[in-house]
This record gives sequence, structure tokens and C-alpha cells, in this order.
Amino acid sequence: MNNHESLKTPLRADAQRNRERILAAACEIFVEHGPDAPLEEVVERAGVGFGTLYRRFPDRAALYRAVVIYVLERLHTIAMNAIEAAGPSLEIYLRDALDLRVGAVVPMLLDRVPMEDPEIMRLRQRDAPLVEHMIQQGHESGSLRRDVGFADISLLLIRLSRPLPGPISPDLEKQLAHRHLEIVLAGLRPPEGNPGSTLPGPRLDLADLRALSSEETTSA
Repeated sequence: MNNHESLKTPLRADAQRNRERILAAACEIFVEHGPDAPLEEVVERAGVGFGTLYRRFPDRAALYRAVVIYVLERLHTIAMNAIEAAGPSLEIYLRDALDLRVGAVVPMLLDRVPMEDPEIMRLRQRDAPLVEHMIQQGHESGSLRRDVGFADISLLLIRLSRPLPGPISPDLEKQLAHRHLEIVLAGLRPPEGNPGSTLPGPRLDLADLRALSSEETTSA
């Protein structure tokens, strides 16, 4: 764990707000322009100065790590709220997670942040059972095709979160992402008149996805 981030006293309310503004801005900038984007753009969008940025994050490595943790912590809140909400929890989860751009931010920083970091590993593993619970709930309620598994949901979120090529404004990007998510959600529901239809390709569950990730790490 980064000592600068772990050995600190609780932040004052204004300092905590500035920290969250920096992290939220960094998420947006990194998705729009890549992780090597100038930090000037981050502080400008956050509405803070460089002094505030460097007091919290002395270098890019510290900022990258904090961004990943920030996104994973917010994703956990989104998952818990979705489970407790009325309505199909998985659909609620996907709509809110899409706004977080988690499927773009975390994969983008995989080679910038050590994913074996104990805190990051803990946060990543914490939400998998929640997503599996939402999938099972969808299967049991009949709101989700039974041949849809964990990997389908995780990989779809990555595909939908990534920015489109070309000069598309962030507002239009968000509108299109949610439009495309609604198209996907319609496809995730059992088809009327043909409930026994099956999807092509393999169904990958959490264990399958972890095995693939392990193979990729070993071969790299």
C-alpha cells in the first residue's frame, strides 16, 4: 500500500471534497484522453490547483492507484444500492456502473497499477459475489436469460464503457452509451415466445474468467 495514502489522518470536509473532485476528474480525463493525459486537464476540470493535487498525490503512480480504489469503492456502493432497490437489481447496477465508467478506467490502468496490491485485490474480489447474486436473482425472477453468466456481464460493461472513436462530445458519448445499454438489456431478457433459445459461444462464469486472466498473466 502507498505509504503516503495509508499513513494519514482523516481529511477535513473541504479537503475530502477536493480529493474526490480530483479523482472524479481524473477518471473522466483518463477515459477521454488516456492515462498519459496532462495533469493540467485534471486540475482544471476538478477546479483545484496543482498544490492541492500534489499534496494528495505526489506522483502519477499514487494518482493512478487512488483512481482505481476510488472507482472500486464507488462500484461497491452501486452494487449494494442495486441489491436493496426495487426492480431488477442487475439492470439498476449496470446503468449506474456505466456512468462510473468502471469498465474503461480499471482496464486502462492495468499496466500502470499493480493489481496484486492487497487493497485493490480485496476490493475487486469483494464485489464478485454481489454480481453473482444479482445474476442468480435475475435467473430466478425470469428477468435474465439463464444462459447469461458472470463473464457476459463483466465483459459487456467493459465494451459499453469504452469511448467511441472520433470527435464525439462527452455528453453525446454518455447518451449513446446508455442507449446501447438499453439495447443490450433488452437482449439479456428471455425472448418472448422462444424462452428456450440459446446464445452462441461459451458461457463463462467467474471461475472461467479468473482462469483466463491467470493464463494471460502467465503468458505475458
